[in-house]
Amino acid sequence: MHAFSSDSPPVTTLPKVRMVMFGSFYRGYYVLHELLHGALRHQIEVVGVATDDATQSYVSPGKRVWQYPHAPADRSMVQVLAQSHGIDVYSGRVKTPEFYDRMRRDWRPDLCIMATFGQKISPDLFELPTLGFYNLHPCIDDGWPSRYVGPNPFQALLDGHKTYTVIAMHRVDSDFDTGELIAYSERIAIPPHVGVIDLHKITSPVAGRFAAAQIGHIIHLACARTST
Repeated sequence: MHAFSSDSPPVTTLPKVRMVMFGSFYRGYYVLHELLHGALRHQIEVVGVATDDATQSYVSPGKRVWQYPHAPADRSMVQVLAQSHGIDVYSGRVKTPEFYDRMRRDWRPDLCIMATFGQKISPDLFELPTLGFYNLHPCIDDGWPSRYVGPNPFQALLDGHKTYTVIAMHRVDSDFDTGELIAYSERIAIPPHVGVIDLHKITSPVAGRFAAAQIGHIIHLACARTST
């Protein structure tokens, strides 16, 4: 199974890959939009979305992007997009029997992608999808695990006077931003006058395309292994 650029669906008898996205704000929005409308849409089915409720302390809003001034609609953009496509949305705690049951019984994901999400993922969740559970994390391409770990990497990059950033796609493990590196995105310039919110907006379209390309590669490799 391959990623296709044509608007025509590929001829295949293989079932669609069931995907769950954990995400919010601009990165979550652009990743979800790419999954729904990009070249992968004929190969995948987004069966669930978990997103931040920025009013709740368990997403650490004071340490993350939510601490900066933003429009009210920024908090719900992922939920609105998902619901407009009939996708089940969850915004509560993920370390609960209710959510574990939803993942195992209802969503049953083959692959999960995380894009700006404020809760730590437990092994019960990240070991569930057979094709892996991945995160998108801003950093620079000078070694992995990155020095720019944590809930606010863009501020760390700005504090370090960096002139560019990349998006790392890595496996989720029991620590923060330390799992196996899958790939880096292209470099994205950081203009000298921008802030954290600006960087989310600037980098999110790149993150969406990059995530889709890597997911397409993972699916292709999995299909190749199945056919041999």
